[in-house]
Amino acid sequence: MKERLSRETIALRAAREFEDGDLVNIGVGIPDMCTLFVPEGRTVYLHTENGGIGYGPILGEDEWEQADADFIQAGGYFFRPLPGMSIVDHAMSFDLVRGGHLDKTVLGALEVSEQGDLANWSTGSIDDAGIGGGMDMPVGAKKVIVTMEHTTHDGRPRLVKRCRYPLTAPRAVDLIVTDLAVIEVTGDGLLLKEIAPGWTVAEVQALTEPKLMVAADLKEITL
Repeated sequence: MKERLSRETIALRAAREFEDGDLVNIGVGIPDMCTLFVPEGRTVYLHTENGGIGYGPILGEDEWEQADADFIQAGGYFFRPLPGMSIVDHAMSFDLVRGGHLDKTVLGALEVSEQGDLANWSTGSIDDAGIGGGMDMPVGAKKVIVTMEHTTHDGRPRLVKRCRYPLTAPRAVDLIVTDLAVIEVTGDGLLLKEIAPGWTVAEVQALTEPKLMVAADLKEITL
């Protein structure tokens, strides 16, 4: 079986999209790891919906002895405080989101459709957690980046023609970073821009439900 990118590498590639001065909301799961890979030399203000703005990277388990219980982001991880960081209430935090002040958000997903529909909060089971504030980020941010594994554990595509799971937001996703590819959502469909080392377009297409367009300058994912 061919090697896929690790979850850490997916996060590293997604974080390369951060630009100097960006206000970036970080979702739960793979997105949490993006806090570890903010590009050197760029000032990026990380936002968590429970009220942290301008915080630092999440702490690994071996660093929990240094953790402050007041510094926990929405994913449940302790984070490292940074000089100038702000702590605000939920109302202020969501004012930033709903007011259109977020430059980017990085979110996990269960499925993304060829139109950029996002499903990331429920499989339809009554046991699933509620959507919480998760519907605000993909609507409020100027650019929505999804990080996820390309297929489910049993090999089913997560990139689909039409989402089977309840939608979080329609036509919201701009860029998808998976363990096989970097794909842009365009008005004409999904554009394959980068591909994991050792994989072919045909192999990625076989694991993707919609037809992929291939960028003229398609390249291997580099970090």
